[in-house]
Amino acid sequence: MYGKVKKTLYSLLLDEDVVRAVDQLAHRRGCSRSALVNQLLAEQLDLMTPERRIAEVLRAMETLFQPDPDLVPMFSPNALSMSMKSALDYKYRPTVKYEVELYRSGENSIGALTVSYRTQSAELLAAMERFFSLWKQLENAYLAPRLGHEIPSAIYDGRFVRSISVPSRECSAKELAEAISDYVHLFDKALKGCLSGRLSAADVEGLYAAHMQGSRLLI
Repeated sequence: MYGKVKKTLYSLLLDEDVVRAVDQLAHRRGCSRSALVNQLLAEQLDLMTPERRIAEVLRAMETLFQPDPDLVPMFSPNALSMSMKSALDYKYRPTVKYEVELYRSGENSIGALTVSYRTQSAELLAAMERFFSLWKQLENAYLAPRLGHEIPSAIYDGRFVRSISVPSRECSAKELAEAISDYVHLFDKALKGCLSGRLSAADVEGLYAAHMQGSRLLI
């Protein structure tokens, strides 16, 4: 389900009016003609494509985030990603943006979480980088042994990018949405607590350890 998607080239004879309408709809949806035809045929035949599964996961995530006043979701239909904005508990209330992008195919990763922020404060930049470094250590200490590999992540240009691993077991779109949403909530809670001074490094580790114990799906 999460491996490479096999594509085969076919030739179709279509009416010019049909092609024109397909191209117009593809333009509005921001995809290619082939991708749209594939999607429409899959929907008509009730087949699960990577694009359809991604849409189901993102719609479920949007529903999960909507009741949360601290994380405001932004999701566009037919997109392969969604974003959430959150205000940090730090002096002038800077904002941080979480973007979850899901891939159509992949062997070791199904997507990526990007945490981005803009600030001119050297103090805040240093605090953010300390938190990201702590988070990477916790991931490698707690999650990597259970998944069997380290979780690729990087800190650069005012952002933290973390790979979303292939789920530890087969799962539904709803289960995957819940796992990703829970992870973003955990990250946001730990980040805010750490920057505000409410949580120490040991407290953040405790939160992460408790999350691992309660997680039904590891990503």
